[in-house]
Amino acid sequence: MKKSPLALVAALGIVLGVVATTAITAVATNNTKPPPPRADGRSGAVVVAWNQELLHIVQAPGDQPANIHPTRSFAIMHAAIYDAVVSVTRDDPPYLFSVPAPREARIDAAAAQAAHDSLAALYPKLQPELDSLLDSQLGSIPDGKPKQDGIRVGVDVAARLVAARANDGSAVVPPPFVAGTQPGDYRPTPPNFPAPVFTGWADVAPFVIGSASQFRPAPPPAVTSAVYASALNEVKSLGQNTSATRTADQTVVAKFWAPPIWNTWNEIADRAVTAHHTNLETSARLFAILNLTFADSVIAFYEAKYHFTVWRPITAIRLGDTIGNPAITGDPSWTPLAVTAADPSYPGAHSTMSAAGASVLSAFFGDRGQIDVTSDTLPGTVRSFTSFGAIATEAGLSRIYAGQHTPLDDAAGQQLGRQVAQFVLRSSKSQDFGSCAAAVSVAGGY
Repeated sequence: MKKSPLALVAALGIVLGVVATTAITAVATNNTKPPPPRADGRSGAVVVAWNQELLHIVQAPGDQPANIHPTRSFAIMHAAIYDAVVSVTRDDPPYLFSVPAPREARIDAAAAQAAHDSLAALYPKLQPELDSLLDSQLGSIPDGKPKQDGIRVGVDVAARLVAARANDGSAVVPPPFVAGTQPGDYRPTPPNFPAPVFTGWADVAPFVIGSASQFRPAPPPAVTSAVYASALNEVKSLGQNTSATRTADQTVVAKFWAPPIWNTWNEIADRAVTAHHTNLETSARLFAILNLTFADSVIAFYEAKYHFTVWRPITAIRLGDTIGNPAITGDPSWTPLAVTAADPSYPGAHSTMSAAGASVLSAFFGDRGQIDVTSDTLPGTVRSFTSFGAIATEAGLSRIYAGQHTPLDDAAGQQLGRQVAQFVLRSSKSQDFGSCAAAVSVAGGY
């Protein structure tokens, strides 16, 4: 049986700078002593607990639908939490909905109920587990009108957010992917040649950005160019399973960053919020902006991937002699350190998501401070960084060391992630935060 997310949050907050070992974690520290946790229902622990719950769901075999990208669920849940909180506080523009609420309503009750109801709608088979977490949180809040008002806010906002995304295109089954045959064209990769994933995800309605192609990277260099040859030769040397040029530390990096990168950055955010004792209002805003950014980054990078349909390094290297580039020599037996992901190469997903995550977290916490990160793929290994930007850089390079991407993919992804994050951060200050839809204010009150 898994540990309660509340227990996980409590354990994480005991000692600043202690790194947990059960999952990818991070703790940000600085030279000032953080304030004690809030005792008035405004602690960010409620948000972290539900984020941990959703991380558990998406990592549990069979709970996450294979055709729905997990970042959609994170965005919906955290947008619901945030809109429920600001419906009460009225301190920030809502993402999409502001519902009537008295100032005395408990924002922890609103946040917990909004998280529960959004996840119950997305994962109805998990209702008992979600009910248990909600009951434990609401049970710690004194009974009375403020609690009931908060619950009503959470119910209302979650229902509206889920309904708003009901027909966003995420359930549409795309037509079968047709692989190209020309040099540079993406095609399924060895050893199992799986069908490419999320080929139609670019058609999902973005959460904040105007369109999936709004920040599409510039076209990659031609495979016959010297620039492409240099990039391919770099991954050919560093990313091979038997590479003699990849250092021992680079091999560790390649394996360390193997888990789904959106989960990694949510874990990093969990620990940063816990370490800084961030209050509920700021935690709700942080996780909403972070996960709306991630959801739109995924839509954007899949749009670019399937627009350019660039082949993966393993295909390019094995067919190198057919490219017509004198600076590329093929190796039909070349094998990467890690099994290649089932989608086109350009831009890199790890690079996109990491640049996006670093941009958002830096906007909230600054980009200086000790950050220790561990990985569930390499238990006991701790990697230390002095900034969120440094984490993003290493995460992007890890895919080169693993033989998954070229430096061209990394650079394009880093730029894309930063652009999406900057757009979402700017939009979050506007009354038109919610993509092309204006924030909705519901008339009336309790």
